[in-house]
Amino acid sequence: MIECRPIEVLLVEDDQGDILLTKEAFDLNKVRNRLHVVNDGEQALAFLRREDSYAGSPRPDLILLDLNLPRMGGTEVLTEIKADAALRTIPVVILTTSEAEEDIIRSYQLHANAYVTKPVDFNQFIRVVRQIDDFFVTVVKLPAPDVRT
Repeated sequence: MIECRPIEVLLVEDDQGDILLTKEAFDLNKVRNRLHVVNDGEQALAFLRREDSYAGSPRPDLILLDLNLPRMGGTEVLTEIKADAALRTIPVVILTTSEAEEDIIRSYQLHANAYVTKPVDFNQFIRVVRQIDDFFVTVVKLPAPDVRT
């Protein structure tokens, strides 16, 4: 059995209920990954760029990004991430309530790695988080952790 290192996951989500559900899903699934949470697009970019109060933040191995965010929407955040040579290799999973075809198409045009619609049912939500975790931790080969401090 291959020993997997815990990965750093950045959840960009403003809905406190969805944040709680994601944390519970990590706990219930015994996910060893470290979950960091920011509540809007501007905080997400500050975290990723290690600015201000996020200067000591780790580089995420995976970003779970909602589209409907205050101050700067998820589409704009995704655009910034994929345009930045230092950040573009971080996989971004859009995790949102939107089932709109234009949101799906736009996200993939902007190089999202996956688009997942949040299930309303708690058990289905748990399953989705487990599947995302399984895929990105055990199946996908992620870039080596960033060694910059």
